[in-house]
Amino acid sequence: MKATVVIVTKNRMLDLRCAISSALKQTATPEVLVIDDASTDGTSEMVRSEFPEVRLDQSAHSLGCIVQRNRAASLTAADIIISLDDDAIFSSPRVVEQAVAAFGHPRVAAVAIPYMEPHKTEQMLQTAPDNQGIWVSDSFRGTSHALRRDVFLGVGGYREQLVHFGEELDFCMRLLEKGLVVRLGQGDHIIHYESQQRDWSRINYYGRRNDILFAWHNVPAMFAPRHLIGTTINGVRWSIAAKSMAMIRGTFAGYTDLAQLWNERAPVSVAVYRLHRQLKKQGPRLLSEIEHLLPAIPVNLRSRLDPIASAVQ
Repeated sequence: MKATVVIVTKNRMLDLRCAISSALKQTATPEVLVIDDASTDGTSEMVRSEFPEVRLDQSAHSLGCIVQRNRAASLTAADIIISLDDDAIFSSPRVVEQAVAAFGHPRVAAVAIPYMEPHKTEQMLQTAPDNQGIWVSDSFRGTSHALRRDVFLGVGGYREQLVHFGEELDFCMRLLEKGLVVRLGQGDHIIHYESQQRDWSRINYYGRRNDILFAWHNVPAMFAPRHLIGTTINGVRWSIAAKSMAMIRGTFAGYTDLAQLWNERAPVSVAVYRLHRQLKKQGPRLLSEIEHLLPAIPVNLRSRLDPIASAVQ
């Protein structure tokens, strides 16, 4: 089964060099696809000069990480897409190999690869409690995950209207509605160094805005008012605690932007919403314990899953 490591980057040439080097050392010998989101620091020139074996796609204008990750799925024909931030590296040469092997069950559409953030904590994140079964999570982090490419395209990819931040949770909710799950990884991890160049004002703004849009798009009508009220209160509370006007602006921008998305609401079922909330609040569950709660996989998606499942078993 073929895999592609996708690295979306913008103006982080030094960080990117380390990310590419670690990707090229993988035992699974994946294709490495770097998408340069209109860098101005010589990123593309560095990639061409130092890593001629890497596939490079350079955008003339910045489109943002969400759009570029969607584009990546159309630029490669690989079965599995491994997403790696440009400020992260694989901790060992076997990370991709182990992530691909985790797709042995037809309900597994994504794998949340274990990772750590040494600048914040020594705790290992996104890791399965044990290796005795398939542990299901509510979501994955963009810096450290793997996806079935055909399923990603079949479900519609990420919502590009989110612009920045929070697209993973929305996508994983839609996966669950299709009877597909995110599996917590059990192999080697990714090290995310979290670049100092991050624009926290932008992250705070879109984080709170997209909390509102997530609720509007996905939450069933009987739960939507309570969910939106709770999200709004939490957004304001976090804004005050962080002394962030960007968060306050983002929370209310979410409501303003609903006017443009009024007809795009497509909530998940009550059963899926409750299951997703349970996973988010109480932590991962074994697939064998919750499979009876999952919807049947649609025929159009099942036809995409079966060849991949048989290839890894």
